[in-house]
Formats: sequence, structure tokens, C-alpha cells
Amino acid sequence: MEVKAEIVSKSTIKPSSTTPNKLRHFKLSLIDQLAPPFYVPILLFYSASDATTTKTISQKLKASLSEVLTLYYPFCGTLRGNSTVECNDEGVVFTECRVPMELSSLLKDPDLHQIHHLFPCDPYNPARETMTGNMAAQLNQFTCGGLALGVCFSHKITDASTASSFLTSWAATSRGNKLILPQLEEAALVFPPRKIEMSLIRGMMGHKNIVTKRFVFNRTNISRLKQKLGSFDFTPTSVEAVTALIWKSSLEAAKANSEEGKIPASMISHAVNIRSRMAQTFSEHSMGNLWQQAVSPVVEVEGEVGLRDLGERVRETIRKVEGKYLSMVEGDEFYKVMECLKEARTMVAEKGVPCYSFSSWVRFGFYETDFGWGKPSYVRTIGVPIKNVVIFMATKVGDGIEAWITLTSRDMVHFEKNPELLQFVSFDS
Repeated sequence: MEVKAEIVSKSTIKPSSTTPNKLRHFKLSLIDQLAPPFYVPILLFYSASDATTTKTISQKLKASLSEVLTLYYPFCGTLRGNSTVECNDEGVVFTECRVPMELSSLLKDPDLHQIHHLFPCDPYNPARETMTGNMAAQLNQFTCGGLALGVCFSHKITDASTASSFLTSWAATSRGNKLILPQLEEAALVFPPRKIEMSLIRGMMGHKNIVTKRFVFNRTNISRLKQKLGSFDFTPTSVEAVTALIWKSSLEAAKANSEEGKIPASMISHAVNIRSRMAQTFSEHSMGNLWQQAVSPVVEVEGEVGLRDLGERVRETIRKVEGKYLSMVEGDEFYKVMECLKEARTMVAEKGVPCYSFSSWVRFGFYETDFGWGKPSYVRTIGVPIKNVVIFMATKVGDGIEAWITLTSRDMVHFEKNPELLQFVSFDS
């Protein structure tokens, strides 16, 4: 059953004070320029609050949003070309909706395809709804009094870490706490914009016959998985271990659908947060796209797929994004990095080599977002409409990982029945 949201009101929230003229033209960084032209979607669910009415919640959200936008002024500006945001204080659209169902009904089975109406726009087709701003928010009220706050941020100025910082600041402001100051200009100073036109997703969007499903790995099962992969010289992280298992299970699903009946050559990529990896460490509240796509070489497998071997490949790939690599991106050799990314895109789009792309949002603290009526009961995003893409979210309890996995429908049939995968998936989440 698809969730329908009835619009009650729509307003534009402007910053509580005017942006000074000297800050009117905000420069994007090089990495912002390369970011895809869609939105970063976050959905925060809150149980019914006995102490606070929806009207009061709405008023607090709008008032605190107006205040925090004075710090995050590019969020209410207009993107000009692919290098500048005109910070013209046009504001952020804030929509209020009623949802004719109980929140518990939705959370029992959080199907990906039920919840698009809880967002202020379709994050991956914003033009369809004439979405032009750099941010929009939507407050949804369920019949039980539960709430869902859906927020979409332009990926041109926001990555998942920036989205988390903004929500943390917005929530602190709503509670009456001290404003958390963002670092807005660090990214463009280190990675100045350049004359470049390149899309890393061209030819990859809009796949038909794809499906996204959720798989949850609790702390106990992740611990068992890490023990299975580990050796005297290799102790995987939770993200490395779950990545390797999903990669292996995906390859075996592809083999089941292959006419040759063999494991295809493949690659993986991981979006790596570089805030703490630079020689000049960035603040955790540095705004913008401060990540790099770590891409493995093409991996060819003879015979059976080795889980530990894949785990080691995952680590090697992620650890490529370190000092020397980042110096190349920062300096004149960044064209070499761009050529490597172009080559990987060509392997996928033209030569048909599958690239399994991972992005981990596990450490970004979305479950701490308390606007004054408690922390979220559930936090999620929605899958990217590109095959072989995986997003990791944290679970609310413990150190688990919730993986939203998008595969072709044919591959998903075999993937979700993989015996080894099922040994580590939690069914009581």
C-alpha cells in the first residue's frame, strides 16, 4: 500500500536576518561541481508526543529553521551554473501534510516504495516537480500523532555529513541551545572550482526492472561475520565485512543469471568521507561534498568467490583515498584522478562490467536529532534508482547496519535467497 500525504499548508521560510552583500556569491568546491544533480533525502520518524501538539512542533520547526538558515545561507539561495550559489535569501519551502494511517503500520514494513510522498520532492527527479531550491522540508502527521520529517538537500552543496550537521544545528536551535557554527568555505579554499563538465552518473540513471530491498545486520551477526573474514593480519571493520558479503552475494546472483554460468568480472566503489583524512584536517561541520569515490581495479574470479579475498580488496580500495591520492585531487594532478573515474564509468556504461557502489552513512548520528520532543524512533533514506547501489544506515539499537540494496529484479531473486547472506541477516529488526 502506497503512503499518500495530503498537503495542509505550504510556506517559504527565509533566514531571520539578511545575508550580507559580501557573502552573496558562494563558491562551490571542485568536488561540489562533480556531485550529481539530485538531492540527498533524509526521513526522520518520531513517535507521538504527549507533551507537544503538532501545531507547536510546526511553529518551533519553522522558527528554528529561519534562525539556522542565517548560518547556512547557501541553503536558501539559487545555484548559478556549476560553480556558484547566489545567496539571495529566497528561502526554503516548508510543507505540512496529513497522512491517513498510523505510523506503526508503516514502520512494521518500511517498504521503500511506500514513502516517496513523505518527502517534499522526488529526490532523483526534482525537475518533474519544478524543485529549484537547495533545500526543502516536509512535516507529516500520522493519525496516531506520530510524525515524519522529510528533508531534501541539494547534493551540489551537501553530502550526508553536511546534512547531519545541518539537522544537528537545526535541532539544537529548536531546543534553545547554542547554535553550532558550520565551516562553509573550507572546501572551496582547499579544492577551488575549475572549468570542468563531467557527470559520474551519466548513462546510469533510469534503469528499468530494478528493485530496492532492506537487509539488516545486527551487532551479533556482524561480529560473527568479522570473525569469519578475519585472519592474523586482517581484522575487517563492520563496513568492510558487510560490504564484502554483499559483493560476494551479488556476484553469485549475477552468476546464477549468466548464460556462461560463471562469476562476472566486477568492480566496487566506496564513497569515502575525507574530512579526517586530509593533511589539513577539516572540521566535522565543514559544509559541502568532502568525499571521494574510491574505485577498485576490475576483479576477475576463477572458480569460487573467496569472502576473505573480497574483504581485503574492499580495504585496499577504501584505503587508496589517503595522503598521496588526496594531494593529487587538491593539486594539478587532479586530472589523473578524473581520468581514472572516467575509465571506471566507461567500464560500467559501455563495457558492461558491473560496479557495486557503496555509501556508508553509519557514523553520521542521525538518531541523535532531537528537536525537543525526543529522538527519532527510526531514520532512513531511499534507494538511488541505479542498479548495484548500496546505502548503509545505522540501526537505532546497538552497532548494526541497515543496508538498502538496489539490484536488477533478476539478480535480487537470487541475492535474497543466498544461504551465506541469510546466515548474517537479522529477521527480528
